[in-house]
Amino acid sequence: MRCRHCQTELEHTFIDLGFAPPSNAYLTAEQLKQPEVYFPLKVKVCEQCWLVQTEDYAPANELFNADYAYFSSTSSGWLTHAQKYSQAIIQRLNLGQNSHVIEIASNDGYLLKNFVTKGIPCLGIEPTASTAAAAEKLGVPVLREFFGETLALQLAKKNQQADLIIGNNVYAHVPDINDFTLGLKAALRPNGTITLEFPHLMQLIQQVQFDTIYHEHFSYLSLFTASQIFASAGLRIWDVETLPTHGGSLRIYGCHTQDKRKDSEAVNKMLALEVQNELQTLATYKQFQQRADKVKNDLLDFLLQQKRQGKSVVAYGAAAKGNTLLNYAGIKPDLLPFVCDAALAKQGKFMPGSHIPILAPDVLYETSADYVLILPWNIKSEVKNQLVRLTQTTFVTAIPNLDMIK
Repeated sequence: MRCRHCQTELEHTFIDLGFAPPSNAYLTAEQLKQPEVYFPLKVKVCEQCWLVQTEDYAPANELFNADYAYFSSTSSGWLTHAQKYSQAIIQRLNLGQNSHVIEIASNDGYLLKNFVTKGIPCLGIEPTASTAAAAEKLGVPVLREFFGETLALQLAKKNQQADLIIGNNVYAHVPDINDFTLGLKAALRPNGTITLEFPHLMQLIQQVQFDTIYHEHFSYLSLFTASQIFASAGLRIWDVETLPTHGGSLRIYGCHTQDKRKDSEAVNKMLALEVQNELQTLATYKQFQQRADKVKNDLLDFLLQQKRQGKSVVAYGAAAKGNTLLNYAGIKPDLLPFVCDAALAKQGKFMPGSHIPILAPDVLYETSADYVLILPWNIKSEVKNQLVRLTQTTFVTAIPNLDMIK
């Protein structure tokens, strides 16, 4: 396999998580009787541009299909995050009724609804029918397509280029990152701005966040690598912010290379911090498998110990990251009988691979489990606040290490 960005032959494995089904391919009871598709989940690192990337196995149209069950609006914290961003960027770029905003992977309209409310013309680009339909009900116009250079050039011909292009947690999801970035270039007006948010590779490594690795994530990005990919497409990253979302993310601000805006000091500082944390050193990547295995083994030890002692452990949050963790650890309903989730689209279904049933959160109050394992550890505070009535329950997270939260 060659690097998706620079075509260097990939020789080094970052982590091998064995075989797993797509992490958002939740199953119905009927589907449990049918064969389940598994793909290898191995991640490589390019020693030239330092792009960390999954091996080419799972096609995008099998990962992001009409039944795709991730709805951004399920998380109240994410809705607040989107609202704050919208207010800030409208003011910062002085957007108004003559502006045009495009969001790529607009999901269920969680973000663009803030622009609709302000009367700012916008367009969502979203290939999954279930979430696109939800966005349209909020008044968000949606183009049901995958984004790339071809689509962007069509938009440009129709004079639909954007003053602002937004991509939250989509840059890591695209199989052809070069084509996607060329699309950003083609769809951007001369003085326009791109903002992309994605989990920061530095945080993934530091916090052993191997559960954020799944087939829908083709790339794991540092600022250094994102800057190189942007530059190859005639774009430039002129500002960057750190965000607490998804265990530690970057929000990058991009523009055309010739744009007159100067690079902020934050860009140089972050690039220096990545060097300091040895993100361009091969040994950093070669040590990761061993650290991930310790997390897996510690969780298994905990679940087995509680079973021997007659204690009950259930889970909260049927998140994609939870599926990576459960499948890599080989955890089944005998150790974790069910997982609760607030998303109606997931309730009544089963976790892919592990076949753990997904139930409504109310079940937690009926069962009074001794422990609740929070699978989406990045929103553990939000979950704990939602389940504040479980006064006799101990909350547990597995990453970066096994932690009890009373």
